[in-house]
Amino acid sequence: MDRRTYLKATGGAAAALSFAGCTGGSNETISIGSDIPYRPFEYETTDGELTGFDVDIAEAIFAGELDMEYEFQQTSFDTIIPSLNNGNFRIIMSAMTINDERDEQVDFSDPYFTAYQTIVVREGSDITSKEDMAGIRVGVQKGTTGAGAAQGLKEELGGDLKINEYDQIPDAFSALLNNQVDAVINDNTVSAEFVNGEGDGDVRFVEGEGAAAEEGENAPPYLTLTVENYGIAFRQDDDEFREEVNGALAAIREDGTYDEIYNEYFAG
Repeated sequence: MDRRTYLKATGGAAAALSFAGCTGGSNETISIGSDIPYRPFEYETTDGELTGFDVDIAEAIFAGELDMEYEFQQTSFDTIIPSLNNGNFRIIMSAMTINDERDEQVDFSDPYFTAYQTIVVREGSDITSKEDMAGIRVGVQKGTTGAGAAQGLKEELGGDLKINEYDQIPDAFSALLNNQVDAVINDNTVSAEFVNGEGDGDVRFVEGEGAAAEEGENAPPYLTLTVENYGIAFRQDDDEFREEVNGALAAIREDGTYDEIYNEYFAG
């Protein structure tokens, strides 16, 4: 049963777009900070309904396993951790990579998804390797590990890389199509949505081996700059709830619910 509410930030306030009024096992509605749109993890349909992999995982965890109401609150990714720690919402579910810097500010659930940072270029581009990135302009989303991967690549190239930061990843993809940047560095699954959708025939992944192959992962057929695990972020004083969520996450893996959701968004 759907217990979802979606709150969309509007001029500093929050306006409810859709409601589900069932009463769960707790009187508290779990508020979830998330940067939207980030297809296929969280995005709106043409009817204004919030959907995506993270959204369905939240439904399985909170409504299915914990019998709780929940709501998604649209939040800028580059301020999402301070917003969590200021009490604006209870947790973050926003395709967030677990890393040491963030782990100093929040606590993470067990990992629930593996992703890779990749490079997307226009179809006619001469870029076929990391070395070919020297001297070009790359687009990234502010505050993301894609931005971090771009900074790391810039260091590898002796500083010979220009980086344009955008508030949301669709803006970086639009800049690529409009020749304002030469490449976009971003998570592989989100980039694949763009490559196979809006950018179909006009853009491509830079191919080659990389971090995934080096770590012995089941590497995808394109260049990977990093191997990353996503987690649900909690304030550091919320251990009991984090353990409840970890238990629910383990349960949906065990009973096959996780695989059903995964295959809906990523099969093939």
